[in-house]
Amino acid sequence: MERALSRRTLLAGTAAAGAGVVWGASGRAVADERERPVGQGPVGQGAAGQGPVAQGAVDAEVARLEQGLIALRRDIHRHPEAPGQERRTAGVVARELRAAGLTVTTGVGGHGVVGVLRGARPGRTVAYRADMDAVPPEDGVGGGRAAAHHCGHDIHTAVALGVAQVLARLRRQLDGTVVFLFQPAEETLSGARALIGTGVLERTRVAEIHALHCGPFPVGRFAVTPGFGMPGQDKAAVTVSGPDAPDAARRLADEIGALATVALPRTPTDLERIVADALTPNGPLARFVAVRARAQEAEVSVSYRCWPQERYLDVRTDIRRLATSCAGARVSFPGEPFPAMVCPERDARVLARHLRRTLGRDAVTELHAAFPPFSGEDFALYLDRVPGTFTFLGVRAPGTPVTTSYPHYPDFAPDERALGIGVRAMAGWIAERTHRAQGLPGGSGGSGGSGA
Repeated sequence: MERALSRRTLLAGTAAAGAGVVWGASGRAVADERERPVGQGPVGQGAAGQGPVAQGAVDAEVARLEQGLIALRRDIHRHPEAPGQERRTAGVVARELRAAGLTVTTGVGGHGVVGVLRGARPGRTVAYRADMDAVPPEDGVGGGRAAAHHCGHDIHTAVALGVAQVLARLRRQLDGTVVFLFQPAEETLSGARALIGTGVLERTRVAEIHALHCGPFPVGRFAVTPGFGMPGQDKAAVTVSGPDAPDAARRLADEIGALATVALPRTPTDLERIVADALTPNGPLARFVAVRARAQEAEVSVSYRCWPQERYLDVRTDIRRLATSCAGARVSFPGEPFPAMVCPERDARVLARHLRRTLGRDAVTELHAAFPPFSGEDFALYLDRVPGTFTFLGVRAPGTPVTTSYPHYPDFAPDERALGIGVRAMAGWIAERTHRAQGLPGGSGGSGGSGA
């Protein structure tokens, strides 16, 4: 029997709490003082009142490492591994982190890898997450015969390794602790839950968490998502009875599909319009419902996404109402929807200011909608517990079709110049976040999810 659902239940987040330890550079568990609650005043600076790592030092290290990171990304790209099967990729990640001097734990929540970098000066504990899995063949646009890196997780992994290498080289100027979370199984929306379930956030006393994702924006440009993020996902199943059940199921699938306010893209022009709509304040994607309803014999399977996530309640009501037109139809929902990833508005704006200051005013654009409307992210589950940011890294090369930078398309081919840009941005940002005088102004975010 379906569990009763309320708006309060849908929007509830779970705060992580409790004392713990962090892993020291030597591999020993060491005490870590409780960070100040987010939103309170500063507690002082690092040793001798010094500031965070200088961006110029970050840029110099990136220049030295960039070609090696490109080669590393190409190696990962040539060996894609489906969700839950990231054994080789995890081995590569662990090897690179150990070579950089981090304390490494493998087999976390499956093939997850955790690397801990402790700076030489006191500071805050900040996490950075990268997903490692490839797109399974059934989830690629047009299908496929094998898993492939058509979502940019090879870029995400290489950028995170670059951030770890850069900050490890600058450890003597680094405040606090950076916890790198290399996550498996994002595409199936199961990796974050498994990794979080190991208690890693509590053990390391993470104060905030950050991530980026490849996006169809010009290479070198970042898209922040203040107050938005990615939609969650809900599913329903309707069983129709009677002699005309197959015909009734087809009619019902069409009626449920008509609830959609945004259609699946069929051409590159459709994709360009979706990107433009996401960049438009109060545009067509500020509120939407995206629905897939398929009839097979006497069954209708439904998968849908909404923004804002409170709309799931309304859509469930609409599905039940439409099902009443079929005598004896039974509707079921498999529990609560997977939550939306909602990026705290103020936190995203802090990041935008940092990126404009360090990379230039034209380096940042702002999304005004959950994007893409047909994909989700289990990073939502982290933001339910600690504040943070999720940012799109532009990977579209000049003059290329939008499909080369839009995740899950078979011709996805990101501009590799984005690697160095991503490392520059995120290494500088993470170094600033660990600085003791800093703290995100916002509280914990909203909620994530099918993988992106």
